[in-house]
Amino acid sequence: MEQQEFETLSSSALCEALKTDPRGGLSEEEAKKRLQTYGENRLKEKKRPSVLRTFLDQLKDPMIYVLFAAIAVTIGVSIYDTVNWLNAGNAFSFLEAGDWPDVVIILAVILLNALLGTIQERKAQSSLEALKRMSSPEATVVRGGKRMRVKSETLVPGDLLVLEEGDTIGSDVRLLESVHLKTNESSLTGESLQVEKDADVVFSEPVGVADRVNMAYMSTPVTYGRGCGIVCRTGMDTEIGRIAGALDQEEDEPTPLQKVLAKLSGTLGILTLIIVGLVLAADLIWIFVDGKGTMIEAYIEAVLGAISLAVAAIPEGLPAVVTIVLAIGVQKMVKANTVVRKLPSVETLGAVSVVCSDKTGTLTQNRMTVVAAYHNGREIPGDELTLNGAKEHFLLAKGMSLCSNATVDDGITGDPTEVALVQFANTLDLHKQALEAEMPRIAELPFDSVRKMMTTLHDTKEGKLCFTKGALDSILARATRISENGEVRHLNAEDKEKIMAQNRAFSDRALRVLALAYHYADEPTEEDLIYVGMVAMIDPARPEAKPAVEKFKRAGITTVMITGDHKDTAFAIARDLGIVETREQCKTGADVDEMSEEELREAVKTVRVFARVSPENKVQIVKAFKANGHICAMTGDGVNDAPSLKAADIGIAMGITGTDVAKGAADMVLTDDNFASIEKAVEEGRGIYANIKKTVCFLLSSNIAEVLTMFIVILLGLPAPLIAIHLLWVNLITDSLPAIALGMDPKSSDVLDEKPRDPKESIFANGGYRSIGVYGVVLTASVLVAYLAAAFLNGARGLAEIKNLYETNPDLLHRARTMAFTTLAFGELMHMLNMSDVKHSVVRLFKKKNPMLLLALVVGIGLQFAVIEIPVVSAIFSTGNLSGEEWIVTAVCALAPLIVHELGVIARKILKK
Repeated sequence: MEQQEFETLSSSALCEALKTDPRGGLSEEEAKKRLQTYGENRLKEKKRPSVLRTFLDQLKDPMIYVLFAAIAVTIGVSIYDTVNWLNAGNAFSFLEAGDWPDVVIILAVILLNALLGTIQERKAQSSLEALKRMSSPEATVVRGGKRMRVKSETLVPGDLLVLEEGDTIGSDVRLLESVHLKTNESSLTGESLQVEKDADVVFSEPVGVADRVNMAYMSTPVTYGRGCGIVCRTGMDTEIGRIAGALDQEEDEPTPLQKVLAKLSGTLGILTLIIVGLVLAADLIWIFVDGKGTMIEAYIEAVLGAISLAVAAIPEGLPAVVTIVLAIGVQKMVKANTVVRKLPSVETLGAVSVVCSDKTGTLTQNRMTVVAAYHNGREIPGDELTLNGAKEHFLLAKGMSLCSNATVDDGITGDPTEVALVQFANTLDLHKQALEAEMPRIAELPFDSVRKMMTTLHDTKEGKLCFTKGALDSILARATRISENGEVRHLNAEDKEKIMAQNRAFSDRALRVLALAYHYADEPTEEDLIYVGMVAMIDPARPEAKPAVEKFKRAGITTVMITGDHKDTAFAIARDLGIVETREQCKTGADVDEMSEEELREAVKTVRVFARVSPENKVQIVKAFKANGHICAMTGDGVNDAPSLKAADIGIAMGITGTDVAKGAADMVLTDDNFASIEKAVEEGRGIYANIKKTVCFLLSSNIAEVLTMFIVILLGLPAPLIAIHLLWVNLITDSLPAIALGMDPKSSDVLDEKPRDPKESIFANGGYRSIGVYGVVLTASVLVAYLAAAFLNGARGLAEIKNLYETNPDLLHRARTMAFTTLAFGELMHMLNMSDVKHSVVRLFKKKNPMLLLALVVGIGLQFAVIEIPVVSAIFSTGNLSGEEWIVTAVCALAPLIVHELGVIARKILKK
């Protein structure tokens, strides 16, 4: 359907454009034809990948390809070994006939990582399901002159839709009639105040969604009054449909950490293939040098050594460990009043450089509040409007409360503005129930948009009393007297000028003003009024929001307000919070509409408030920040926020006021709707990233040591010091426990004093490469010494003697491998203590509140002893029993990383002096 600006059409032009009858609606036959033409009035979404497809996508990783190749070769070798085993007359043995345990373990690792990735991805469910649930199942229409109920899916452009209080509107409607009609459009605009509709308004030019008072929208409820209108848009053409379309168009981007790990995976995959090729070539050369070219067992040994090297080069436990560390971070986030929906977003928070926040309910209290008054010829600030300081203002408070339909004592109900008036009276101990018991209401004139006033008539001891509240200009136009300091006198021009001047002062502070008057009469009338005073209201800033904005500034994070509210109100709140200083830093949605992408990218460098914006504007603003290289967080609670929540690097929905749609599109949800909780979450995010960095560097230093050890020994022509199952044990068990323990380290107290990290920055920046290199070499040297020491303790002194001893003495080779295996395992546990705090001695660890480090140390040592000393387990791992002398050498070698770390700490202290 051609997009028209229906708010600019008169009723007659509207009916002509849509070829419908303003009284009888469409005929049944015409409605069926249009249903065929326009399709059903429902929201559509693109097909989601199946669980199987999601699972298979997890296997598209270079490291996984290398492991699959290792499995394939190992299966081939194991089949060959099994056939020989059976031909020798032996019964099949899973442990002895081939390397089947290696196959099972590697395959289990691959499947576990793929399963974790699938679960994580499927949790990010489509928010369109929640969007669909917001739609009305049925609607009241007039067709062929008859009023009837129909399914909302069958509404078509041109239908005459009837709207009554309590209805959820089934499509976008251009109103033909409105009788005190109000709707709640907070899900579309983000603003909680009810919108009063006026069917008679015709705009000369297109206006934004929030300003179209002659339109009503699909999925918004009718809160008051009644009306009717012509359906002008259905399905995906509605405002809610455009949001659904925007949601479907936004693809989930990988987080900075996911990008780093993907790049690391590709690099490791390529390096592994290169190293394996070199080692295999070296092995083949040694086979011919030693004259074993005709021995198939020599080739099998070479292939198994290459497979072991491939297993050593790949940190199989890294994906699972990172997932677990992120999950630990999720639990920490809960303490910061944040529920994480998408696991990778935990880390992304640490890189956030821009926080785009909604105003209402996040930066403000989402509660209209009386913050000032003008009474008895002077302004009264909010702190004076208390029981002790404001008895002289009882008449103003009484009148405002009684001339309202809201209640607060037995649950809050009513219009937010009237709720504020009743709560204002409550602060003076003037509770509405008591007031109504004393001065019962006997009649009223309801508020309407023409008079802009409401009047109630009350029975009092002095007679029947009318209270009138409303717009100041309407009140002053009907007032002839003024009540001042307990006396009533004539209202003159000077009084009016002073009142209007104060009103302008309130307006400059973006305060909403309501005036009060009264007079005695037998029926509710609005003439010859006695002016009392006026109150000024605003949805005030949260007291904790300003300190949070300040902390963000210190942390190098920019706070930007994006709101559907008016520019003046947004500026006043933003200035109070320290977000802006001048009006030049504020723009409206209309301004954004006129900008090109390049102009908007330039504007967001200085603009800090965007007011009166549409859902499309919010997405444009977020994308402009991202295009400038920022990691952008976006908060929101309404349906209108969903596309921008999904477009942002981090979407943060409100848990209390947020719609299901917003929560579904977001990466995380604030359980207290508090902006200060974002600051706490960012702090946790930075701490979590620091822990992940420790974890990755720790795991890779182990892999470097494994690869270098295997590479050097094979180049020397010696038997492999570690077999595949040893390497898998270290990578999956021995390394994983310390890595998880490092992931539980408490965050640094000054983590928010640093600027946000560059999302393009390598995870190995700022000392990561050095740490991996140094400790990788130290661990390599330790393992090599332990491996060669077994032969040295048995009398070998040269390379040739060591080689001969290991090839002719299988028991000694088992013990040498056990020493190398145990040194690597224990050395990694010592390295864990180093990585917890690279700048200080491990003695400080006892001051840290992380008992997991000591637990990982004890459990790791216990498991390694079990692998060596328990016969059944020892048989699986091909380990041998060590002598006391061999245990002493192993222990000393394992302590090398800790010794190097402590020497480094001492050296740094000496150099500082």
